[in-house]
Amino acid sequence: MWYNGLTDLSVMQLILVALGLTHITIISVTLYLHRHSAHNSLDLHPVLAHFFRFWLWLTTAQNTKQWTAIHRKHHAKCETEEDPHSPVILGIRKVLLEGAELYDEAGTQETLERYGQRTPEDWVENKVYSRYPMLGIQLMAVIDLLLFGVNGIWIWAVQMMWIPVWAAGVVNGIGHLMGYRNFECADNARNISPWGILIGGEELHNNHHTYPNSSKLSRRWFEVDIGWGYIRLFEFFGLAKPKGFKPIAHYVPGKQKVDVETVQAITNSRFDIMRQYRKRVMEPVLRQQKALMDDEVRPRYRSLKRLLSREVTLIKPKEKEHLDTVLERNAALRQIYEKSNELQELWRRRGLKPQEKLQALVEWCREAEASGIRYLEDFAAHLRAYSLRPSS
Repeated sequence: MWYNGLTDLSVMQLILVALGLTHITIISVTLYLHRHSAHNSLDLHPVLAHFFRFWLWLTTAQNTKQWTAIHRKHHAKCETEEDPHSPVILGIRKVLLEGAELYDEAGTQETLERYGQRTPEDWVENKVYSRYPMLGIQLMAVIDLLLFGVNGIWIWAVQMMWIPVWAAGVVNGIGHLMGYRNFECADNARNISPWGILIGGEELHNNHHTYPNSSKLSRRWFEVDIGWGYIRLFEFFGLAKPKGFKPIAHYVPGKQKVDVETVQAITNSRFDIMRQYRKRVMEPVLRQQKALMDDEVRPRYRSLKRLLSREVTLIKPKEKEHLDTVLERNAALRQIYEKSNELQELWRRRGLKPQEKLQALVEWCREAEASGIRYLEDFAAHLRAYSLRPSS
């Protein structure tokens, strides 16, 4: 019938088409806007890059320069008053319900000039996409009506709400509020789910904020980044070239000498090193000490486990008070916590020369091996085996 459009699809077929169209939009955002434009972690063939840009003009009216600039500012000012969309500062309700509006408000000329470098400035961008941003979504509405008839109305509506809800709302909101953390980066970013399929891999938000310049968002064996799957597919056809995803530190079994390369390797892989410290030192020592805790502390064992490895700038005043109280009472926990902070000083302190960092790491390993805590001794030996080059 004429009101079913040129395709005359069934309800189930229409649902599948709608999901397929929105999936293309998600992939366009994560590959083109996010990994390619904002972070330069992915090179795209000009034809593929322009397809993504054209598709986003049709389905989001989003300007590449504006999105890129706002996202770069988000990373530069994360969880501060200047963050364009932090639920920690603005509240989860506002970010979830007004995500698109926050993007519009943040797109000031000052932000565009400061953070919007290396974005398209060609004729089609200046004369079409940026000049007539609403023309694209209007054209999409006409196409949907022609193809799907009256059903094109709800398909178009779903397309228009997809990015504001999932990307601007869920990733920017829930991704900074709840979920699990592989790494203790300096902001509150979390992995919403280990299966980054629905939002193209953006669910792995803690991984991304820890390694923002990596084109691959999955970091552990059970994590799935479907965007990375598409990158590999496009790479096979010569349409994409990922950058910055390979290991920058190598574990060399049998290596026992701490050298400058050891310092550089663990600094490069510092977030993973601290995750290993948590698993290899903090958690087993904490389990040992649990039986020795008094009745006041033992009920808060789970929160203590989290606080011991928590990024110090994210610990709330009451949590810090609780942590300090426990550390005063338990020498072993105090020692592994202090050694954790000392290790992180290697990359937190600015201005240290390579030889000074090397001496600091040598001293750290010597003290750890003399601590009398087996797990700490083993970890010092583990650190010695790191290098910038794999074993030959």
